[in-house]
Amino acid sequence: MHIELIQSLAVGNVKSLARAITMVENELEGFGELLQTLPVRHDVPVIGITGPPGAGKSTLVDALIGQMVAEKKKVAVLCVDPSSPFNLGAVLGDRIRMSNWYVHPDVYIRSLATRGSLGGLHPKIIEITDLLKAGPYDYILVETVGVGQSEIEIAGLADATVVVVVPEGGDEVQTMKAGLMEIADVFVVNKSDRPGADQYVKNLRLMLAPSFKTHQQEVAVVKCVANAGEGIAELWAAIRNYISSAHFNDRKSWLLAEKAYHLIAKKRLKDIDKNELRREIEQEMKNRKFNLYAFVNER
Repeated sequence: MHIELIQSLAVGNVKSLARAITMVENELEGFGELLQTLPVRHDVPVIGITGPPGAGKSTLVDALIGQMVAEKKKVAVLCVDPSSPFNLGAVLGDRIRMSNWYVHPDVYIRSLATRGSLGGLHPKIIEITDLLKAGPYDYILVETVGVGQSEIEIAGLADATVVVVVPEGGDEVQTMKAGLMEIADVFVVNKSDRPGADQYVKNLRLMLAPSFKTHQQEVAVVKCVANAGEGIAELWAAIRNYISSAHFNDRKSWLLAEKAYHLIAKKRLKDIDKNELRREIEQEMKNRKFNLYAFVNER
């Protein structure tokens, strides 16, 4: 069954891909075996798009898709949205900006809810990205919900991390405080037709200068007006230039170690039932000498 599904993914069967993602997302029967039989591919670059809410990430992604499709590239897009507090589903307001691409044969778009994940990404983002890599796509775009400091996760997942900011964001120091300086491989100043954009870009470049020694190459700063398509070709060139340069993403090993730790812990805890623990503790608490730590040590 899994071999047939993987073969179907490889030729770009959209229904099979959607079924496989749902299977992994909801941990349906057989999802673990499916992931274990996936081919290992390192030749499909993952491009992360992050930045504060309102910076125009969705509009920028829409324009980037157009640039890639014009170059005859196949692209898969994962859009991570805030979760509805009622059903943990994605709040899909921004996705209307990409509606032109939903039926395009060279584009696959999937919205994912954060489901309460504190990092601003979907808890199964690594697994879903690996599923997409099994498909016929040349690039994978991941747009985050944009929650600020926790965006270090996308820097571990992506081969190139694009940070989108806007001039009216004002204080460049806030950009630095949010930790975006450390994770950015490419900076995009979107809505750069607005007042103060040139000064903002100048200040951003000055602030980045001391950090060049912590990056393996200079961090590009690109001006864009995404809704008008201005600067998109330059942005795409900067992203490709970064991807094509030889570099090692040590943040990826950090992210994978975190994921491995979580999976191992979950595997080892699979035989432990919280309700059963509660019943045992209630019984033990009748003994006034009950010690929680001794109780745990005996498990």
